[in-house]
Amino acid sequence: MQLKYYITINPVFMKKVALFYSFNSNKTARLGEKIANAIGADVVDIFDAEQVTVDQFMKYDHIIVGVSTWFDGELPIYWDEFVPAIKGLDLKDKKFAIYGLGDQKGYPENFNDGVGIFAHLVMDRGAKVLGFTDIQGYDFEKSAAIIDGRFAGLCLDQENQSKFTDGRINAWVEQLKKEGFI
Repeated sequence: MQLKYYITINPVFMKKVALFYSFNSNKTARLGEKIANAIGADVVDIFDAEQVTVDQFMKYDHIIVGVSTWFDGELPIYWDEFVPAIKGLDLKDKKFAIYGLGDQKGYPENFNDGVGIFAHLVMDRGAKVLGFTDIQGYDFEKSAAIIDGRFAGLCLDQENQSKFTDGRINAWVEQLKKEGFI
């Protein structure tokens, strides 16, 4: 007689993940919801980046941040109020995963810079950033999101490569699981 063992994962023991993005930034919000669904809604607590508090931010050890790139390579203005607070935080026990939106054809000289700006912001405060992705498959001139030859997170282009978005999100979530983020 052969015995079979089944392992059941109890969501109570899974890491709770915070996901911050602007509820008013339609594309970033829509993709944040896709990411939350790919991870599992029972594991993700979602917060509006425009209303975030330090207590909410510091309550979690695993944080996903959604940022788009505005203008000529800047973080969206909805982060303006909270970035100074982040600069005063010790994030050495925190793990971050960052996803961002950019337009590689319209802004090829600063494609998805927001991802890199945010990655440096938290890494400079001791945080570990996970979920780096390959730059192949994109066509741009330069990007602040590139660290050590890879994007410092999931870079999406809804303007030119939306057909790849679902596959990229699913692959990224699986990568985050393998990296122990989720």
